Parts: sequence; C-alpha cells; structure tokens
Amino acid sequence: MMTVHEVSKISGVSIRALHHYDHIGLLPATEVTQAGYRLYDDGALERLQHIMLFKELEFPLKDIKMILDSPDFDRSKALEQQVHLLELRKEHLQNLIDLARGIKAIGVKHMSFEAFDTRKIDEYAAQAKESWGTTEAYKEYEKKSAGRTKENQQKLNVEMMAIFGEFGKIKEMSPECEEAVMLAKKLQDHITENYYTCTDEILLGLGAMYAGGGEFTANIDKVGGEGTAVFACEAIKAMVAGRKLR
Repeated sequence: MMTVHEVSKISGVSIRALHHYDHIGLLPATEVTQAGYRLYDDGALERLQHIMLFKELEFPLKDIKMILDSPDFDRSKALEQQVHLLELRKEHLQNLIDLARGIKAIGVKHMSFEAFDTRKIDEYAAQAKESWGTTEAYKEYEKKSAGRTKENQQKLNVEMMAIFGEFGKIKEMSPECEEAVMLAKKLQDHITENYYTCTDEILLGLGAMYAGGGEFTANIDKVGGEGTAVFACEAIKAMVAGRKLR
C-alpha cells in the first residue's frame, strides 16, 4: 500500500488531483485508515496509469471513468496505444535533438521546421481517441451510465461478479450443460440491461478476454476459484454455438 503522497511522488500527479479523482470515483482509494489517510494498492496504481494515458489522448475525466468502468475495457489495447504514442513522441524528440545539434554545428542558415511537426502524434492520438469514443456500444454505455452514482456502479459490479461466483460453483461440470448455458445467458442479459446491447459476437469477445489472463482472469478466478474464467468462456461459446444450430 502507498500513501497519497507516495503516489503523487512516483506518478507526478498532484495530491490535489488525486483527491479529486477519489472524490469523483475515477480513482477511489483502496483503503482509508481510521486517521483518514488514503492508501493505494497495485491495482489502483495500474488504473492511474490508464487514467494518465487517456488524459494524454485528451479525454475528459468523466469519459475516462466510463471507459475504465466498462466491463469490456481492453487493457492490452490501451497499453498498446500507450507504447505507440510514446514511440512517436520519442521519434519527435530525437528529431528535435538532431536539429539542435545541427544548428549548433552549422548555424541556422538552412534551418528546417520539419522537426517541429507534431501532426503524426496528433493524428494517432485522434485515431486512438476515436476508437474508444465512437462505438455504438460505448455511446449506449455512456447513456445508460449517465447520472449513475458510485454506489450504484459498485452494486452492478458486485452483481456481475456474483454471476461468475455461480459459474465457479459448477465449473467441474461440462460448460455445455444447461446450467452453464443459462448462466452465460444471465451474464449477457446483465450486460445488456445495465451497460450496452451485448450481442453474441460481443459476448464471445468478452469471454476470450475473461479467459485471456491478466487482471480480468485473476479477479474472476478470485471469486469463483481457479479455472472459473476459462469455464465461463467455454460456456459462452457453447451458448452461442447452440443458438447457431437452431
């Protein structure tokens, strides 16, 4: 656990900003001591990294919160965009360094302004932002979550994880059994009702993400036991396959 001062020091985000993030539910403290000190664990620090990425892409804080709270948030996609954006900025800085060295060596008689061109960075940032903010699912999620309180969001998250808990209770059975298929349908209905229309195609993508390792898999297996995420993924496949045979 790290204090708000320690998080501010290693991240460069001001203490005032961290307090604000906590207040609006964007980055809640993992724990608050009896003395009122905010503490943050590794999961909170990872979320802060994503917040900083989306701020670099010039997203408003309310949109960042919606993206990170969305059940289909793709961590790998976000990190891939972050790496590429940093590589573009590294290239831009190297061009400026080379220009400065050239000016030092030969003066400014034939000075070029190409090194100051940031259009490539700006274009990529715009494309990345568009990929998160213009999908129909995102727009529907934004509409349904408008005005939703932090407590209501937490309640929905608990309800969703409870479904995975049910998956865990039957994970030793066949993922094609009636109970597993019904749970897959229950999960799909929960997402559609509270977030966005969860088509079979979207649900299959979510299932692959649940079983793909990382934070999603760990959280699901924590609730239902090891192997729950993979079982849920297979149950989703079975449900969708069954519909196609009808």
